[in-house]
Amino acid sequence: MTTAAELVQQAKQHITEISPDNALQYQQAGHLFLDVREAKEFEAGHIEGAHHIARGVLEFSIAHHPHFQDKEAHIIVYCKSGARSALAAHTLTHMGYHQVVSLAGGYEGWATTN
Repeated sequence: MTTAAELVQQAKQHITEISPDNALQYQQAGHLFLDVREAKEFEAGHIEGAHHIARGVLEFSIAHHPHFQDKEAHIIVYCKSGARSALAAHTLTHMGYHQVVSLAGGYEGWATTN
């Protein structure tokens, strides 16, 4: 049986992760940030300009979200530590999004760096 940690490791083999420093450059360029944490986590603090779709409903909600209609848009996905965002980035690539990256270290890494 595959564990959650193993699923994350498998996803990370198929996605691109970027550092908080690189994510800051993406933010300054106006790229989309997608926070896949739970609503309470998002409300407690998030990256400025980020849009929220919880990981648990991502597949069902992203197609209806007005900011994620362009499957060629650059999307930086993040969660608390980088695990949920890795899974989400992997899922989004399967759904046809072509410019998706995951923020290594998640919001925690961002908060300590920026």
